Amino acid sequence: MAKQNQFFVVWDGREPGIYKSWEDCKKQVNGYPDAKYKGFATEAEAKEAFLSPYWNYVGKNAPEKKPTATMKSDAGLPDLESLAVDAACSGNPGLMEYRGVYTRTGEEIFHQGPFKDGTNNIGEFLALVHGLAFLKQKGSKLPVYTDSKTALAWVRARKAKTQLEKTTKNAVLFDLIERAEKWLASNTYDTPILKWNTEVWGEIPADFGRK
Repeated sequence: MAKQNQFFVVWDGREPGIYKSWEDCKKQVNGYPDAKYKGFATEAEAKEAFLSPYWNYVGKNAPEKKPTATMKSDAGLPDLESLAVDAACSGNPGLMEYRGVYTRTGEEIFHQGPFKDGTNNIGEFLALVHGLAFLKQKGSKLPVYTDSKTALAWVRARKAKTQLEKTTKNAVLFDLIERAEKWLASNTYDTPILKWNTEVWGEIPADFGRK
């Protein structure tokens, strides 16, 4: 299990510094043009990072990690002119919410939830479809990033293959799933869907910071 980010460095924001919660960090970067920030597991890492250039901690300049089957040494940098989507769920099932942000600045474009008795996979799927629908509606050519292999697979299949049972508490969530599936079945799109390389680039900009 990945370590939870407990400290957040803001290199470029309303007030640069080290913050001990995502909510405090978010106040400094949300809507701030070209905000530069990143989460760290320990205070020591955060302090070292704050005294170093931001670009030392992103893309191919990020601190070396042990190779994994999913890492690419030539990953390069992400396309900042894009939409990034993510979800968060407290429990499984539990309260779930999802959102989309402009990758370059972290500006929140849409935010839905929280919904009762949801799962992270459902949230990731809904976030990705919401992003596709939003970009098509706006006539935007931006690509969309997700860090969820499950969401990618469900969108390709045009079906949310969840094992979650429908209840009175999450009925509204299943209505959203049905609407998302119908949208996928009845719409075409040319939006590039890209996999966010968490191993190289760190957490996706739409991350809620609760892992």
